[in-house]
Amino acid sequence: MTAVFSHGRLRLYLLKLLDDGPKHGYELIRLLEDRFLGLYAPSAGTIYPRLQRLEVEGLVSHTAAGGRKTYDITDAGRAELRQRAGELTALETDIAASVADLSSLAGEIRSEVRGSVRDLKRELSEATRQTRRARWEAPAPPPRPASTAGPQAELLDELDQRLAAFTAEVGRLIRARQFSDTQLRTAIRLLDGALDGLRRLLR
Repeated sequence: MTAVFSHGRLRLYLLKLLDDGPKHGYELIRLLEDRFLGLYAPSAGTIYPRLQRLEVEGLVSHTAAGGRKTYDITDAGRAELRQRAGELTALETDIAASVADLSSLAGEIRSEVRGSVRDLKRELSEATRQTRRARWEAPAPPPRPASTAGPQAELLDELDQRLAAFTAEVGRLIRARQFSDTQLRTAIRLLDGALDGLRRLLR
């Protein structure tokens, strides 16, 4: 129970709500929830025992229809409201302040959550980009041994360039759009097959 309703003040507010007309328990719960802009709602276990106590004290009465009790304020209940008009005014002021505090807190929490989600999305996007870059961008080829020269050196250079271009192109294709698991598994098998063929050739 929120502190604004301590020391029997919920009892007083229930009388105030019933003074506006007969209501059943869940209507009272909804009215309180609306009053607190949805940020607080008492449970049925909070409301019904207090209604029963008010009835025992003769401040409310109830009628039953369709398995539901509808509560109404009595003349004694209205007399108590008049006697405690000052307390009711102070209670309304405290409720307004409590709603403002809860709204401010809820706004801060929403801002923090949105900020955290944005940060997380940014970190995930950057991690994904780095992973893809590390996986698909070709590393710089190692320096050619000084003894390699002539036509073979030119062919080795061309091979290096083709490998770099191949890796870059595969990376570009992968980054271009989303692929199904089947497509990616097939691509992996093709790359593995090409690598196995090169191993056999260059042994």
